[in-house]
Amino acid sequence: LRSLFNAPIQAGADMTRMLMAVAVFSVMPTLSWNAGHIAVDLMDSFLRAPAVIRLRGVLVDLVCGLALIHPAERIWVLAERSRSYGDVMEYLGLPVHYLGWFIAVMTGLTAATLIVRAGLGTFAPRLLEGRA
Repeated sequence: LRSLFNAPIQAGADMTRMLMAVAVFSVMPTLSWNAGHIAVDLMDSFLRAPAVIRLRGVLVDLVCGLALIHPAERIWVLAERSRSYGDVMEYLGLPVHYLGWFIAVMTGLTAATLIVRAGLGTFAPRLLEGRA
């Protein structure tokens, strides 16, 4: 509409922000479970033993999972603060805290997924075969 009638959709920015957050954070747990993140293999030429590669994967999953706990908690706190202030999106008028809660829950679920992956990689590595 902006190009055709010189009348942009006013809520377009709100919709873009909201749908981008939903698209990104909704796939994080599944992507993490399937080890689908981008990886740079700088150490693979040095670490060829399967046990070392598995240990590296366990450590990376564990550290990343533990590192995501704090952001999930902080996002929840910020969403609650947004709820207490009554913040709403500029054009759509939707409460912002719902999106904050969603992001916090999905980040927490991603953290749990990575920690479970680390546990399975340690105690039941066959369950993760076929996943990077």
